[in-house]
Amino acid sequence: MPKTRAASSEAARRETIAAAVRPAASDAKGSINLRIESGARQLIDDAAAVLGKTRTEFMVESARGRAIDVLLDQRLFSLAPERYDAFMHALDNPPAPGPKLKSLLRRPPAWRK
Repeated sequence: MPKTRAASSEAARRETIAAAVRPAASDAKGSINLRIESGARQLIDDAAAVLGKTRTEFMVESARGRAIDVLLDQRLFSLAPERYDAFMHALDNPPAPGPKLKSLLRRPPAWRK
C-alpha cells in the first residue's frame, strides 16, 4: 500500500490546527469564570507580565495551545518509514482470531441477558 496515509495524517493535523485557530463565523465573545487560589492567580499574573500580556490573553493562549496539543495527541501520530511499513502490514494482515476472541464473540452481549 502506498505511503499516502502519512500525507493524509499531515492534512488532518493541519485541519485540526486550522479548526482550532479560526473562530466560527457565528462565534460571539463569551466569558469563562474561574475560581482559583490566590497563589495560582499570582503565578499566572507574573507569567503574563513577563510576556507583556494581560491575564486573559495569557490564559486564553495557554489554554488554546494545550487544547490543540490534546486534540492532536488523540488524532495524529507519525512513524519512521520502516515502522510505517510494519504498521500498514499489521493493519492489512490481522492475525487470525484466537480461542478467547471466538469464545467472547459467541457469548450474548450483556444488554441481551
